[in-house]
Amino acid sequence: MSVEETGSNKHFGGWQKRYRHFSSSLDCEMVFSVYLPPQAEQAKVPVLYWLSGLTCNDQNFVTKAGAQRYAAQHGVAIVAPDTSPRGDAVADEDRWDFGQGAGFYLNAGEQPWAKHYQMYDYIVTELPALINATQAVDAGRCGIFGHSMGGHGALTIALKNPGLFKSVSAFSPICAPMQCPWGEQALGRYLGSDRQQWQAYDSCELVSIRAIKSTILIDQGGDDEFLLEQLKPELFVQACEKSGQEVTLRMQAGYDHSYYFISSFIGDHIQHHAEVLATV
Repeated sequence: MSVEETGSNKHFGGWQKRYRHFSSSLDCEMVFSVYLPPQAEQAKVPVLYWLSGLTCNDQNFVTKAGAQRYAAQHGVAIVAPDTSPRGDAVADEDRWDFGQGAGFYLNAGEQPWAKHYQMYDYIVTELPALINATQAVDAGRCGIFGHSMGGHGALTIALKNPGLFKSVSAFSPICAPMQCPWGEQALGRYLGSDRQQWQAYDSCELVSIRAIKSTILIDQGGDDEFLLEQLKPELFVQACEKSGQEVTLRMQAGYDHSYYFISSFIGDHIQHHAEVLATV
């Protein structure tokens, strides 16, 4: 559980910090960032886990989303991990949508990916244990959100772990990975050809099995270039309607897939989580 602090900046009365540690789940060195609001100096605060999208690391959210202002206002901590295992010993390919930077928040079963690509275990088990042991956070008031590939991760992880993550939201999530090119590539190569195994990482399949207590908030840009081919939020809404899952899908006209979009609505998402976690 040893971690090394590599950066610390005062921000909106709290602290934006960055850490490095060796991950036993991923068998490599990892970095993650944590924003601690000023309220954390007096008591443990609720904690949100942000999962970023393809090609990103922990710093994209920290530097572009503008979340710290709202986290300080609502008194919540935000943890931003990397999107995949990293390093020279970690399997990779010369492409932006698979391999390093594209871990898809699952546990790979196919070689050479299985040795390091265990991002589901890292996000659900190892990282929360590390955060709970080293930061002033309330483990009983925990939420998860993310963008694109990270939105896929947030939805699937929340649906599979409602006892751990009490609130969930997403920006432009990959909602039906079994029915889009990004998802078919990732699930097929990380998990193998058995599509029944893919269902464990598909939000539409998971919500059809069990609805969760928390309302799911999704924001989707109307001018997102990936909307029709890759994201398919309408399929998730249809699955939610069948299972009785409460979901709010907000189509935001004119917005694209970028952090300009995320920063425009990040305050709403943090408020959504804060209100849910206040009732836990």
